[in-house]
Amino acid sequence: MMKESKDSSKPASSPVVKEQTGFYDIPERYEIIEGVRYDFLSSPKITHQALLGQLHMSLNTSCHADGVILLAPMDVHLSKDNIVQPDLIFIASDNLSIMKNEKIMGPPSLLVEILSPSTGSRDKVLKKKLYSRFGISEYWIIDPVHSAVDQFVLAGEGDGYALAASYDETDTLTSMRYPCMSVSLSELFGVLVRFKSLED
Repeated sequence: MMKESKDSSKPASSPVVKEQTGFYDIPERYEIIEGVRYDFLSSPKITHQALLGQLHMSLNTSCHADGVILLAPMDVHLSKDNIVQPDLIFIASDNLSIMKNEKIMGPPSLLVEILSPSTGSRDKVLKKKLYSRFGISEYWIIDPVHSAVDQFVLAGEGDGYALAASYDETDTLTSMRYPCMSVSLSELFGVLVRFKSLED
């Protein structure tokens, strides 16, 4: 009697994939200020990213023809010992030469930081002093907790920043040097309403 041959048309069983623990190459995020490294210890919160997205949408619409707006994470190389990642970067058309080989190699025209618990003090002190020293003409600090914005402009050569104005959610913020950079703060902070229920 002949033995039955196995059916070669039957599909082979799929290999079993087992989950494994291990180390993965996750790019680190950090800034270097005056030669000192500062790590970003956590990713931004939802409210931070919602504000940043709304700000970019508003400003990119009005400033598209007048310059380039970029979002973090994006290194800004001010010098070998000073490499920062502002939340929003505006490079005016007359300053586009700082973009070299897909990098920003020099002071942008205007920078924006959105305060968070882990980086707030750095934004208000260290980076404010750094940005003024490198001649960045305007600096906005957005406070999502109090729905407020401080607008700083260079006071003069070597004099650092002066507080031009402080705004709340009823105001419209407009750059003193770049008029296209203008945003309704009621619309900006309005995006946070839907996330109130997520707060601890």
